[in-house]
Amino acid sequence: MTAVIAPAAPKRQQNVFWKRFRRSGPGRIGAVMVIVFVVAALLAPLLHPYDASRDLDYRFRLSPPSISALWNPDVREKYKDPVTGKTDLFRHPFGTDNLGRDIANRIWHGARISLVIGIVATAIAMIIGSLLGLLAGFFGGTLDAVLGYITDVMLAFPSILIAIGIASVSNLPGLFTVMLAVSIPQVPLYLRLARSVVLGVREREFVQAANALGAGTSRTIFRHVLPNSISPLIVQAALSIATATIEAAALGFLGLGVPPPTPEWGTMLSDSRDYYTSAAWTMIFPGLAILFTVLGFNLLGDGLRDVLDPRSTQ
Repeated sequence: MTAVIAPAAPKRQQNVFWKRFRRSGPGRIGAVMVIVFVVAALLAPLLHPYDASRDLDYRFRLSPPSISALWNPDVREKYKDPVTGKTDLFRHPFGTDNLGRDIANRIWHGARISLVIGIVATAIAMIIGSLLGLLAGFFGGTLDAVLGYITDVMLAFPSILIAIGIASVSNLPGLFTVMLAVSIPQVPLYLRLARSVVLGVREREFVQAANALGAGTSRTIFRHVLPNSISPLIVQAALSIATATIEAAALGFLGLGVPPPTPEWGTMLSDSRDYYTSAAWTMIFPGLAILFTVLGFNLLGDGLRDVLDPRSTQ
């Protein structure tokens, strides 16, 4: 009689996952940073209900952050209410740009654009690359060789150059073009990663048992091989969102991203180039937004790797 080993209960697996994740310091810090930006992006219309692309206040053009009124008497005088005599420290907490637009408002609304680009572009690359890598690793042969050559050619070029080329020749709407330009260079990463994992999984006993019991090819791939290959792909996805955010900002900085006046962090950096000495806050705050978003997803990816890697000692 053949012994049947029941799979671990899903609830128990979830408890183990959260227990291991709580032990990961980088993972917890990254999760908090990502949650802050996600919540701020979702609540941006409530926090700043006016249009971020048209909130023009020429009276405060290139005004420093109003919070600096705490130690700067000149700024305090500028933000003082003529009726009450009180200083409004939250009128423009991050200052304004050359058109009088509130930088804080544009950063929170720009978070929605950057997060959408990063998540959607990564999802597209993950789905396409993982499926191709799954097929290449499982079937091998000519398909594996052809996809391997294509992958080698694409990886020979820096991803930002491929993104610039796609964005330059595309006639599609701005946001879709950026997502497409950022996602395509990431496809080879998932293809190679999925292929390497599948090459090991397809030789496991449970896959051979499924084949011996007459399971079809599609059932074997999607019910046995793919679920046991997904962990490293999830870790790579968290890291890829950080990469996609940087590349989207780079395209915006070069004028190939989401067209103005839509608030986007890379475009904001580009607009502040002429004022980096006289109005440094127009560059500092969008740059910090990119920095902390990328850092958050990188730390989150490190935490997921600690949790999902079976060789981890945590």
